[in-house]
Amino acid sequence: MQTDEGAGAVAVRARDLRKTYGDRAVVDGVSFEIERGETFALLGPNGAGKSTTVEILEGYRRRSGGDVEVLGMDPATGGLDLKARLGIVLQSTAQSGMATVREQLRQFAGFYPHPRDVDEVIAAVGLQTQAKTRISRLSGGQQRRVDVALGIIGRPELLFLDEPTTGFDPHARREFWDLIRGLQAEGTTIVLTTHYLDEAAQLADRVGVIAAGRMRAIGPVAGFGGDEARMPIVKWHEQGMPRQERTADPFGFATALAARLGGAPDELEIVRPSLEDIYLALVAEAEASVDSIGDAVAIGGEER
Repeated sequence: MQTDEGAGAVAVRARDLRKTYGDRAVVDGVSFEIERGETFALLGPNGAGKSTTVEILEGYRRRSGGDVEVLGMDPATGGLDLKARLGIVLQSTAQSGMATVREQLRQFAGFYPHPRDVDEVIAAVGLQTQAKTRISRLSGGQQRRVDVALGIIGRPELLFLDEPTTGFDPHARREFWDLIRGLQAEGTTIVLTTHYLDEAAQLADRVGVIAAGRMRAIGPVAGFGGDEARMPIVKWHEQGMPRQERTADPFGFATALAARLGGAPDELEIVRPSLEDIYLALVAEAEASVDSIGDAVAIGGEER
């Protein structure tokens, strides 16, 4: 494994990462890199291997095979030296309900060599008026802000955010996005898992989609999925039936269609696939592939 000094611009590197339980592969040969200062969104349905991959990167789950580097260290052996450089916001935490917000943050700040100022962090997550309130008395959204505060108090080089805005109302989500943009401006590397595709589109530099244990696509948000996946779709009704066609020239196609039909088509619509559309298509393709393999195995078993 490389040392941190030789890690260059790469914060996270996974090569042929695998995690198996018996004969079941939860993570099956996943490879990717995350550059320092980058925000990388890892997307995938429940049970796809996304959370297992992140837990391996965090050092909380052992891998079955492959190589992993996080800040130039193997997370399986990095120990406290590595964890002091990480910030982790889990979907849920075991916070001390009897402690106030400020007391809890002061306690966690003591675990790190160069923590942020406690009051500065409280202000950053919008909890100034709740600073002296016991955590057990906070609303669910406010408790989630405490989770985020605990994740950034240690001034992490690499921050893991697991469904960070669960329980936030739309206004709170946008305030949180501003907080993350501030961390990005400071050069913090961020690994984000989220079910909100608009959140990934707003915050991430690149996106990776894991489904059925494999990385199905990876790339910048702006061109995610490649030219074919992002090709516009012309939708219309003809003889009472819905029709659609992918085309690189939607306006030319619509003009030719109108000429053929002798007038404007019914319910004509030109749709440019969003990140969510591409994500759902990738997941559906992966699930169909798994189902077809399962059918083939079942048929083979019957033949024997």
